Amino acid sequence: MKEIKRRILTGERALFAEHDLDITECTFEAGESPLKESRNITLAECSFKWKYPLWYSCDIAVKNSTLFETARAGIWYTRNIEISNTTIEAPKTFRRSTAVSLENVYLPNAQETLWNCDRVKAKNVHAHGAYFAMNSSFMEFDGLELVGDYSFDGAKNVVIRNSRLLSKDAFWNSKDITVYNSYIAGEYLGWNAENLTLIDCTIESLQGLCYIENLVMKNCKLINTTLAFEYSSVDADITGKIDSVLNPKSGKITADEIDVLTVQKDRVDPSKTEIICKANKK
Repeated sequence: MKEIKRRILTGERALFAEHDLDITECTFEAGESPLKESRNITLAECSFKWKYPLWYSCDIAVKNSTLFETARAGIWYTRNIEISNTTIEAPKTFRRSTAVSLENVYLPNAQETLWNCDRVKAKNVHAHGAYFAMNSSFMEFDGLELVGDYSFDGAKNVVIRNSRLLSKDAFWNSKDITVYNSYIAGEYLGWNAENLTLIDCTIESLQGLCYIENLVMKNCKLINTTLAFEYSSVDADITGKIDSVLNPKSGKITADEIDVLTVQKDRVDPSKTEIICKANKK
């Protein structure tokens, strides 16, 4: 591996198509696409201050580094990239990338981040921004802290554990999503999803969990959640009370109690949904 250390690299395509480099304590500035089409590159304690730093790259490792806000749209069409202990201030990072690994990564400006990506593994990621992880597939998150609406729209084959999502309209149009031991707060959760499973989760949502095909909830809490399950096929085991349920399409709902249950015969067939309120022994 050739070593490049403590340099300021400027100009467009400063290290275009380079390979087998160990880059340490370097700053990339005043030039687009500095590492475009690179391969087998390690970067440690580096700073990126210009657009498009890692496009069409493969076999990349980044640690203890910073992508500033000006390094916009920084990582597109990249394969096999590992990033750890790094701050990515730039928006629109990760687009159509494959085999992405993130650990201890902070994304304070994560608008339109992780779009159309495949095979993503992320641990202890903190992100703030709307439209996170749209249309991406085969993703695993552990310890995700997300603040941003419209997350995971159109995502497929996603597993999330031990996380906190403050996200209006999360999981819209998604398929095969499983969330464990997490907190989710946001209006209109999960509309038009297919195969959404929530296990040991706490949910707060206005008119959430509606228009879902095959919604499964195991040992979950619904806090301050109203007008739930409209037109959803559902198998829900809820600990505690549900504030209100509206026109579930089919399945089974078990809870300690339901404050307001509305089933309109002109909208749904009541015989297709079993309602069990444990407090009333029904």
